[in-house]
Amino acid sequence: MKKTLIALECFLLFVLCYYSLYMSTDYLTPHGRFEMPIFVRLLDMIDLFIHEGGHGVFRIFGQFIYFLGGSLMQFLLPAATILVLLRTHGLRSLMITPYWLGHNMMNVSVYIDDAPKTQLTLISRHALHDWRWLCTRMGNIDSAGDIASVVVVFGVLCFLTAIGMTIYFIIHDVRELFWPAPPPRPMPPGLHARTKTFLPPEGQPPSENDHDSLL
Repeated sequence: MKKTLIALECFLLFVLCYYSLYMSTDYLTPHGRFEMPIFVRLLDMIDLFIHEGGHGVFRIFGQFIYFLGGSLMQFLLPAATILVLLRTHGLRSLMITPYWLGHNMMNVSVYIDDAPKTQLTLISRHALHDWRWLCTRMGNIDSAGDIASVVVVFGVLCFLTAIGMTIYFIIHDVRELFWPAPPPRPMPPGLHARTKTFLPPEGQPPSENDHDSLL
């Protein structure tokens, strides 16, 4: 069972490295996105529904938050997933969940970088470009590329977190398989497990000092 788990973790490590490298390089260029791997395309479709759902959720907070809400939801939902799975499934969930957040960050960075160019195909001919509207409103349309670069850096950090946690658990499981920890040494006779104080022999009443130590 442990060998199968290690094999699956090694496969996961390969997949994470492959897609993290693609998302950090080719995905950021129009030519690289022309022939996306099917997994990336599928995840982008899921993220698109999350993006559009974010507009609906944040509509009530005004026009600015409405335009920001799509990208904001792409950050909030994966981040919430990380926290929930970390609480329910422990550290092993960090082998996967940070990648999804990093994927969304790379997706949003492409959208931000496109604000001055408007070369991306939107879901509708009449749809407004969220980040062009946001950057124009904030007066930093020329800084869109710099904002996108910052988001890319955080995306890469998410990828590295997922890869690092996977490597950690591979090493942990290999050590448990081939170099298991020695069993704990038995406690000396008369040593209490909780208080770590020596008890008097049977039939002998405890002295005042022993009574104080037991308290």
